[in-house]
Amino acid sequence: MDKEEILSKSRQEKKDEGVEFVENKGRKIGFTVFTCVYVFILACNVEMGRSSYEVNALLFTFLSSEAVLKYKFTHKNKYLIFSIVSIIITIFSLVKYIILLTAG
Repeated sequence: MDKEEILSKSRQEKKDEGVEFVENKGRKIGFTVFTCVYVFILACNVEMGRSSYEVNALLFTFLSSEAVLKYKFTHKNKYLIFSIVSIIITIFSLVKYIILLTAG
């Protein structure tokens, strides 16, 4: 395969590495901001004596979906274990949130 053939195939993929880089960077920054907001809401809820099941469900849904994809890609057991634990926490948090929501 010569240089022109490689360039042609690369152009046909319509994959812009710059856009991919910015999207990945945005996801990392978004995760950091999301985590900061989560901690802030959690702290406010603790201070006010309120439960945080809904925000826990949001955080652990995000974490579990990322861990599942990492496991599928790497097949590392740590991602599998984290996926399972995160999914369990998500389900527990959602159930507790619904119970509290319907009880009050």
